[in-house]
Amino acid sequence: MDLDAVKEHSALHAKPSGLVLQYGTAGFRTKAEHLDHVMFRMGLLAVLRSKQTKSTIGIMVTASHNPEEDNGVKLVDPLGEMLAPSWEEHATCLANAEEQDMPRVLLDISVKAAVSLQQDAFVVIGRDTRPSSEKLSQSVIDGVTVLKGQFHDYGLLTTPQLHYMVYCRNTGGQYGKATLEGYYEKLSKAFMELTKQASCSGDENRSLKVDCANGIGALKLREMEHYIAQGLSVQLFNDGTKGKLNHLCGADFVKSHQKPPHGMEMKSNERCCSFDGDADRIVYYYLDVDGHFHLIDGDKIATLISSFLKELLLEIGESLNIGVVQTAYANGSSTRYLEEVMKVPVYCTKTGVKHLHHKAQEFDIGVYFEANGHGTVLFSKAAETKIKQLARELEDKKRKAAKMLENVIDLINQTAGDAVSDMLVIEAVLILKGLTVQQWDALYRDLPNRQLKVKVADRQVISTTDAERQVVTPPGLQEAINDLVKKYKLSRAFVRPSGTEDIVRVYAEADSQENADSLAHAVSLAVFQLAGGVGEAPQLEKIHEGCWKIKPYYQLLGMPFPSPLHNHARYFAGFPTVHMNGEGGGDLTQPVLPQQNLG
Repeated sequence: MDLDAVKEHSALHAKPSGLVLQYGTAGFRTKAEHLDHVMFRMGLLAVLRSKQTKSTIGIMVTASHNPEEDNGVKLVDPLGEMLAPSWEEHATCLANAEEQDMPRVLLDISVKAAVSLQQDAFVVIGRDTRPSSEKLSQSVIDGVTVLKGQFHDYGLLTTPQLHYMVYCRNTGGQYGKATLEGYYEKLSKAFMELTKQASCSGDENRSLKVDCANGIGALKLREMEHYIAQGLSVQLFNDGTKGKLNHLCGADFVKSHQKPPHGMEMKSNERCCSFDGDADRIVYYYLDVDGHFHLIDGDKIATLISSFLKELLLEIGESLNIGVVQTAYANGSSTRYLEEVMKVPVYCTKTGVKHLHHKAQEFDIGVYFEANGHGTVLFSKAAETKIKQLARELEDKKRKAAKMLENVIDLINQTAGDAVSDMLVIEAVLILKGLTVQQWDALYRDLPNRQLKVKVADRQVISTTDAERQVVTPPGLQEAINDLVKKYKLSRAFVRPSGTEDIVRVYAEADSQENADSLAHAVSLAVFQLAGGVGEAPQLEKIHEGCWKIKPYYQLLGMPFPSPLHNHARYFAGFPTVHMNGEGGGDLTQPVLPQQNLG
């Protein structure tokens, strides 16, 4: 390793003084102008990881659903999975090293990880459509080449396409051909084969409206259009020809604001979906005949797909074990439907894709989706082999069911959540089950819920267990939550510390929106009191539909008003009114605090 060359090139990608970043589930993300040194150093790190694993490593330049001004980078491990946790620590250490220390830190990593420096290295690189991505991608290449690594720059790719390319290269083409054409051909062939099994297609000219978040998904879905044209017509909106990436559109916007994206023309009962900026998330939605918006999120996607797979397994009479993996944020109605109606076991993990993916690997068939629409299906090698064998050996209906499972294996991108792949799976299942989007939505009714966050002095005072559903510390908080939950029907609530800032996230659900809101607010008050809340107590009171005002926290505790008594009009006069995304719904991401104290 030529450390002098590293030092010389590093000076061209100097680290801004005092900047500290953390590699997390999404890699590094911040303002694009702060990332040049990080990109160069991740190029270096990818070479070391490639040498250590003797495999191709991927680097994706993207900030997913973040604003266009941001950017980010993440490394992809040999089987298309996320970077190993120990190497996340190396990434953080290398990115934050001061300029003079960087060569030493690089050497330390190679020693700690037992990297054979004589080993060849190969890195594949992809990027999204952000204005900053091409230049930052070149900084990655500079890092790779200074350590004599070989590379292939795929240019513009969705994030899941890069995961796919890495896995293909490291399995000698067994998973698929490591080209865009290979990706399109594999998915489209499986989709067409699967939908051919429908007893009657019903909608001969099946069409879907797709909001592409003004991102990379538009380019790649446009390239793929003619491969699937016989089975599905897609109409693209927010395709990047005008409008900013992720601005008022995309899966994150639709999920957060519970309303359609700007720029999409919707008629009643039309199936619509949204990708996020790098096309690794998808949510569906429609307007009913009264013009009301209905969101179909990751929970209902997981329910549709897992129910379909369970039915196929029952048809072939094979006892492969299937499991659905959720986080605590999954709606309670989805969990009950899967366990009680479909008899599919459900497991809960900590928040974060890596936890879901890891748990899903324990099953013959593991289905996982976060509520935000990021998810996939994993098939064990033994399950794949068995299904392919049954597709050859069985007869009649059983053979047809086995063949359909085989098609799903090829259609799903098992390396990562993939909006394009997931979209095709969903469309195929709807065709095969003869379901309209309204019938899919009606499988169960989501329990009303509310998410809040509370500022605290130190988020580390909160520790949790049972997949973040139970609080361990501070003492008394879980007991307080339990007491509050008992007051509402079909209710539950949990709190968890943010991974990046001193806030505590609160989730509550109940039998009505009013009760869910009331429970969330009461739990946030308990957090404020017992976990070192900062500022005024974060409590809100509903005044009219879509509007909120501050409610004094002593009222929630059943305490009398302070003396002298204040009348309500005077009390509320100086306090802000908060509109819930202008729609009377959606996630309230930050409780508003009063601007004055009461004497």
